[in-house]
Amino acid sequence: MVETNVGGRDRLMRGVFTILLTLTAVNTLQQRKYKFAILAAAGAIGLGFNTVTCFCGLNEALGIDTTDE
Repeated sequence: MVETNVGGRDRLMRGVFTILLTLTAVNTLQQRKYKFAILAAAGAIGLGFNTVTCFCGLNEALGIDTTDE
């Protein structure tokens, strides 16, 4: 089994920020601001991965575990 370290409100907030960054990426892409769109999309992908897998590498490195919230 894969170890998890993201849960509760932390996971919910990461999901909300994933949606907001995705909308920002699409909007800025339509405005032809490609660099900002790429950054927003990369952030959305990273947070989306954290949300779906319940694992964050930075949390792991810092010893943070929010699964008990």
